[in-house]
Amino acid sequence: MSRRRVVITGLGTINPLANNVPDTWNSLINGESGIDTITAFDTSELPVSFAGEVKNFDANEYMGKQQARKLDKSSQLSIFATEEALKDANLNTDERLGPNVGIVFGTGIGGIGSTEQAVRTFDERGASRINPLAITQLMPNSSTGQVAIQYGIEGPSLTITTACAASANAVGEAKNMIQNGIVDMVVVGGTESGTTSMTIGAFAQIRALSTNNENPKEACKPFDKDRDGFVMGEGSTVLIMESEESALKRGVNIYGYVAGYGATTDAYHITAPAEGGKGAVVAMQNAIKDADLSTEDIDYINAHGTSTPANDKNETAAIKTVFGPKAYEINISSTKSMTGHLLGGGGAFESMVSVLAIQKSIIPPTINLNNPDEECDLKYTPNVAIEKVIKVAMSNSFGFGGHNGVLVFKKD
Repeated sequence: MSRRRVVITGLGTINPLANNVPDTWNSLINGESGIDTITAFDTSELPVSFAGEVKNFDANEYMGKQQARKLDKSSQLSIFATEEALKDANLNTDERLGPNVGIVFGTGIGGIGSTEQAVRTFDERGASRINPLAITQLMPNSSTGQVAIQYGIEGPSLTITTACAASANAVGEAKNMIQNGIVDMVVVGGTESGTTSMTIGAFAQIRALSTNNENPKEACKPFDKDRDGFVMGEGSTVLIMESEESALKRGVNIYGYVAGYGATTDAYHITAPAEGGKGAVVAMQNAIKDADLSTEDIDYINAHGTSTPANDKNETAAIKTVFGPKAYEINISSTKSMTGHLLGGGGAFESMVSVLAIQKSIIPPTINLNNPDEECDLKYTPNVAIEKVIKVAMSNSFGFGGHNGVLVFKKD
């Protein structure tokens, strides 16, 4: 029995570059940076003063003050991105989606802003003054539940918290859900709002973040010899995935096909990747196999490309191991150079980028790549987007805990 083909029919996003898909894409192909000095809180006591913040988003204006106060920012962003994706897929946002639609969201740290606020209140004013809504705001599955409530999604519901691989895993698990005939459609997303003082401070303590406070827009430089860490970002991206049969029956636009998925665990170290990207190698191989393709078929790789010394070196080595000599021919880029690292929201965002690259035949650049590392010597598309026919794209996402999620997308 042949497996059902899985397609993407709707996209929605809010991120450091823009608050919709078309503007985001234009910013990406023009090499614009959404990274700047933090405006949401005082950074004077922090070693890092910049991030990729969402801009021009007022939750009170968008959903009303009463609803906004119930939700952590990560959930607010999820609902916003889901609305755009549903409308893009020609679905009525005023009608309940029902039991034949599932939902899978990925997040790395859930409602961390609400957690931070609850702890601060407890320390300063005591337990009796903690916000009664704190638990439902901070729990990692809050966004999944709130989106399901907002749009009447009654099918299977999953929240995946595999750190920076979370929403890549969400896309992969949704693919499996549709292929196995559990539901015809899944609302799939990733969300994160880690631009908080505690989160910035904690990541800075383990020296994971860039400290280029003087030039924030140039701070995220994947595969560059002078890279010194990742840049925190925030946002939410949502994809509407459904069976090809369902999409054809509804007569809607198909962005592309979710063809392959590979997931592995390094079982090596809680933060560092395995030397040579051993787990990433197997995840990429499994994703290509799952898509019933060969390494020769891959035209573009949206790299994990965090701008940390360890990731970029090991991801490069892993790509060389998987693709052999062809590794030097494949166009690769890291769009984190423009958005910062969206943590658990990154995989969904980069899935969106991958299918748009296929559809529009343009590879977004890796900006700030001016002094290539000798150990990172592949075609990383420095600073300027290029036009190229892309039939198959791969997206890599690797997370703390040794989690690896790789996706393969096809044009048809």
